[in-house]
Amino acid sequence: MILVTGGTGLVGSHLLFDLVKQDKSVRAIIRDKNKISQVKKIFSYYSDDFEKLIEKIDWVEGNVLDLYSLEQAFADIKKVYHCAAIVSFDGNDKAQLINSNVQGTENIVNLCLEKSVEKLCHVSSIASLGGSLNGDLIDENSKWSTSKNHSAYSISKYESEMEVWRGVQEGLNAVIVNPSVILGPGFWNSGSGSLFSKAAKGMKYFTSGGTGFVDVRDVANIMIQLMESEIVGERFVLNTENLKYKELFDLIADEMGVKKPQKEATESLLKIAAIADNVASKLKIKKREITKDVVRSSVSVSSYSNNKILNEIGIKFIPINKSIRRIAEKYKNEITNS
Repeated sequence: MILVTGGTGLVGSHLLFDLVKQDKSVRAIIRDKNKISQVKKIFSYYSDDFEKLIEKIDWVEGNVLDLYSLEQAFADIKKVYHCAAIVSFDGNDKAQLINSNVQGTENIVNLCLEKSVEKLCHVSSIASLGGSLNGDLIDENSKWSTSKNHSAYSISKYESEMEVWRGVQEGLNAVIVNPSVILGPGFWNSGSGSLFSKAAKGMKYFTSGGTGFVDVRDVANIMIQLMESEIVGERFVLNTENLKYKELFDLIADEMGVKKPQKEATESLLKIAAIADNVASKLKIKKREITKDVVRSSVSVSSYSNNKILNEIGIKFIPINKSIRRIAEKYKNEITNS
């Protein structure tokens, strides 16, 4: 039996689909069973038999901070995919990020050790990697610094990894994946999915920064390959291409059939927008979106190496332009049929 945490998220739902398609016995922890409908939608993108596939999953109510529910979920489990995490770049969410991401991972690691789980795959992020001092590509060996510029999310993912490495020292077989920005369909109001819903309304501005991007299907596929291999005690950057945000926005605009963004949102303009955004959030007009961490990442360029995973399992990544085309098609089809 395989346990998946965070199964209703972008990575988790795609991972669940791949596992049940391979006839694996799968259990998924879920906080709210109403969210199964979101997983059904993801499954429906890839199979007409999505209802039958969903029924193969053993859904267990609980969360990674509830040890009682975790004890039940871990019954007869041999492998664990830990995908659950809160993603936020609002500094006000630091306590929640640390509590959920770090404490939750600690609980998973401890139960893996206690229950003699055969192997754990932990989903981390490029946010937990160090930076590049001389412009080289960032990889698994890039040294983490104690810089004050790290976001609360980055800190939570770094400390979560430390819990996994602590488990490895205590005898746990584990692998860690560090995906770059994950592109995938279905979650149109959060993460990278919101870029498509915003593009549909027209995006006037672009920013000067850039980062790495990867298709969610590649992330799920690589995780399964790593778990079925003899590889343990290693971390892997999962990244297809490094793109400037302008390049990404242009690709999305082309596939969505809308005008490309023409104006650059400079750092000074973003800082002004962040102040206005903060005021609006305090007045309960809208949820805060433009934080200092968002401003910093929007104007910085970070590039990542995928050499280690290519050398290890020889995967051929899905090109980002093809990922965007497919996601845009899903979005347009949903809007047309809704």
